[in-house]
Amino acid sequence: MSPSPHVLILGGTTEARELAAALSARPDVRVTTSLAGRVTRPGALPGEVRVGGFGGPQGLAQWMLAHDVDALVDATHPFAETITANAARAAALTGVPAVVLRRPGWRPALGDDWHPVASLDAAAALLPRLGRRVLLTTGRLGLAAFAHLAGLHFVVRSVDPPEPPLPPDTRVLLARGPFDVAGESALLREHRIDVLVTKDSGGAATAAKLTAARAQGLPVVVVRRPPLPAGLTAEPDTTGVLRRLGLD
Repeated sequence: MSPSPHVLILGGTTEARELAAALSARPDVRVTTSLAGRVTRPGALPGEVRVGGFGGPQGLAQWMLAHDVDALVDATHPFAETITANAARAAALTGVPAVVLRRPGWRPALGDDWHPVASLDAAAALLPRLGRRVLLTTGRLGLAAFAHLAGLHFVVRSVDPPEPPLPPDTRVLLARGPFDVAGESALLREHRIDVLVTKDSGGAATAAKLTAARAQGLPVVVVRRPPLPAGLTAEPDTTGVLRRLGLD
């Protein structure tokens, strides 16, 4: 790596922001955070920022070469499967070292009633056997998997308005974490929720819903994370990434 390396972060998460801050604090490192532009108010970020897609792995590789990128960090959401695949391919095309910054997934605790599934489609297939009033916290994309479930009431919570199609009986709540256990418990009671659906996003900002569901004895459908592409490995925190990049 060069004496003044340029690190490109594929961002959009709290971990990406923390890494950008740590790298920007070093005068010998140039850092650029790239955002997909799907969230309307991402907030200020340290270092340079670009917004928008690259046009697939070839476009990303060309941008990296044109901007003398020395290291690539995928710090996107654990379920941003396409972006992660593009990062792996771009790293292979350019020879630029790449690492994934991925918060650890959640683990069930005593008293949890978790139902792990591999996809949103599998979650939708399971729901009618578990409950009738669903808190759906899987984000604003992919809700078409649940659109055919006419006999269930859905409370859909996301940061930005969800993309249609939605289930016919749906109430949308726009909210951004972090959330606390008291608030999540009240939400479950207010809407008489009897089953929760979530992706295994990990992290503390949205974990309170799991504690609230456990206390109320509710089943939780947990969509498992997709595997990482070949050639990529993950670090759980900024310290691990800095070590991997030789910047610790």
